[in-house]
Amino acid sequence: MSKSDDDEAELVQLQLALIALQKKAIKDGDKILVVFEGRDAAGKDGVIARITEHLSRRATTVVALPKPTDRERSEWYFQRYVEWLPACGEAVLFNRSWYNRAGVERVMDFSTPQQQEQFLRDVPAFERMLVENGLRYVKFWLDISREEQAKRLKSRREDPLKAFKTSPLDAVAQEKWDDYTKARDEMLMRTHSDVAPWICVRADHKKAARLNVIRWLLHAAGDKKILKGVERPDPAVIFPFEPAALEDGRLAR
Repeated sequence: MSKSDDDEAELVQLQLALIALQKKAIKDGDKILVVFEGRDAAGKDGVIARITEHLSRRATTVVALPKPTDRERSEWYFQRYVEWLPACGEAVLFNRSWYNRAGVERVMDFSTPQQQEQFLRDVPAFERMLVENGLRYVKFWLDISREEQAKRLKSRREDPLKAFKTSPLDAVAQEKWDDYTKARDEMLMRTHSDVAPWICVRADHKKAARLNVIRWLLHAAGDKKILKGVERPDPAVIFPFEPAALEDGRLAR
C-alpha cells in the first residue's frame, strides 16, 4: 500500500472517530468552538472540509464572515462573532475569526493602531470568558513557507475551479510577507494563554497537516474509547506555540 493510500485509510479512521466524538458531544451538550487562522493559502479550507465532511449538518456550522458592514464597524469589535458561538450540542468552526484585527487589518491598515492594540489587550480576557463559561475551545495557526505560498497562489490564479478561493489580498500576500510575519509573531506572543493556547501547524504538506489537526482535536477531547487506534499528533507537524518556535525554524520567516 502506498503512502497516499495509507493517508486515505487513516483519514477515514479519523473521520469515523470524529463522528463518534460528535455523537457524544451532542449527547453531553458540549459546546465546541474551533478557530482556524494562518497565512493566505495555508490550507484552512481543506482542513475544515476534511473535518466536517461526514459530521452532522444540523449540529455543525462553518463561519467565514465577509468584511464588516458600516453598522458592524460601529459595534463592539467582537459583537458580530459572538452571535455565531455554539450552543449545547453544537460545533462551530471559524475560517478566520476575530484575529483578522491582528493580521490582515494591521498589515493593510483596515483598522487603526489604537484599535489593534486594544484588540490584543482584550482578546485574552474574551477567550478566558468563553472557556470559563463552558466552551471547548481550540485555535490553530496554519503556517507555510514563502515558497509554498507562492506556488499555491499561482495554482489558484491558473485554475478556474479555484475562482472563489482568490481575492484581491492574494496579490499582496507575498509582497507584504515580512509585515505579515511581524504581525503573526506579535499576535502569537500576546494572545497565547494557558486557557486558550495557540496550536501551530506546519502546513507545507497538506495531507500531514490535515491528519494531524484531526488527531489533535480527538486527543484534546480525551475520550479513551474514541481514541482507540488513533495515532498521537506528530510534534514535527503540530505543537503548542512557544516563543522559541519563532526563531528555531518551526515557523516560517
